[in-house]
Amino acid sequence: MALPTWDHPEPLAVGSAPVPEYGAGSLADLLPTLAAGMEVPGTTAAIQELAPADRACVFLIDGLGWEQLRTHPDEAPFMTSLLASSRGGTGRPITAGYPATTATSLASVGTGLPPGAHGLPGYTVRDPETRELMNQLRWQPWTAPHVWQPYPTVFQLAHEAGVHTAQVSSPAFEHTPLTKVALSGGTFHGRLSGEDRMDLAAAQLGAGDRALVYTYYSEVDGAGHRYGLDSDTWRGQLMHVDRLVQRLAEQLPPRSALYVTADHGMIDVPFDEQHRIDFDEDWELRAGVALLGGEGRARHVYAVPGAESDVLTCWREVLGEQFWVASRDEAIAAGWFGPTVDERVYGRIGDVVAAARDDVLIIASEREPKESAMVGNHGSMTPAEQLVPLLEVRS
Repeated sequence: MALPTWDHPEPLAVGSAPVPEYGAGSLADLLPTLAAGMEVPGTTAAIQELAPADRACVFLIDGLGWEQLRTHPDEAPFMTSLLASSRGGTGRPITAGYPATTATSLASVGTGLPPGAHGLPGYTVRDPETRELMNQLRWQPWTAPHVWQPYPTVFQLAHEAGVHTAQVSSPAFEHTPLTKVALSGGTFHGRLSGEDRMDLAAAQLGAGDRALVYTYYSEVDGAGHRYGLDSDTWRGQLMHVDRLVQRLAEQLPPRSALYVTADHGMIDVPFDEQHRIDFDEDWELRAGVALLGGEGRARHVYAVPGAESDVLTCWREVLGEQFWVASRDEAIAAGWFGPTVDERVYGRIGDVVAAARDDVLIIASEREPKESAMVGNHGSMTPAEQLVPLLEVRS
């Protein structure tokens, strides 16, 4: 008797997803490596290519991935000139971590932990206590920050070890819960203009024999979301931030290292039904689903109790040629969220996790109208989203 044949291609294997380089070359490894070079207790130099420096500044440019930088040399001549210096002179990028999204990445940077430990594993995730979606970027609904993320930041460890520690960013971020759980420690200095941030970051870097300084610029990401990577607005933002990097690099005090990196890259997704699959209009994808979390390219799917297996089967059949679709346990076993996942974080991860391989989105036009209208998107494990630079300038 002949065996039944599969009438469409096999779904993407969970193990074929390119897992971030946790423990050796991810965003979570950056600050511990820099702090270890300053002999801060409790930190380890995981990125072996980086030489120690007494003073280190991390400039994080939101949304500027490795591939976007490499393909726009005319708009970013200074950063382009530094590409060979990336990752300690190897000319290689590092990885953001999964999902490649701001809240997750900033928590990874600040705590020095992968998402499975710090517990911000997505844009929106289910709170196991309330069974409601929690937006970890906007911190809605409000949740006790240090219950949600209990680990100390690397900045706190450095400050306690006598390192001069400072964050220089927009004043709007000073008191946000995300800043509290991811970037607190030392002093926060709010400055509105990018130029003022660069000048103050350089001054803070020289304020101690050992110093650890963080500064941030968000507008590249905002322009990409609203207008796309091919827009004049996005290119203009890239030109502006390139000048900011040069301004900061030219002011480094002695014995300093500047590292320019990003929280994720980005891709533009066309506005048609083939590239934007609307969850709110698709009865198959909605069947058995209690909550839809994450974002368009990195979904957490929470099933009605008892329907977990059926939802996994359906999502694999419908999306499995374009998305890596895994059960919670499969994604954890594959290392998507790091080597281990804390018990308190386990229930925040979807019963089904879907990560896009192709240039597609799962939008939700009614539930998420603003997110569904974005041109540029990110979140998954493709090189365009996952790879970020680690440009280096030393004085």
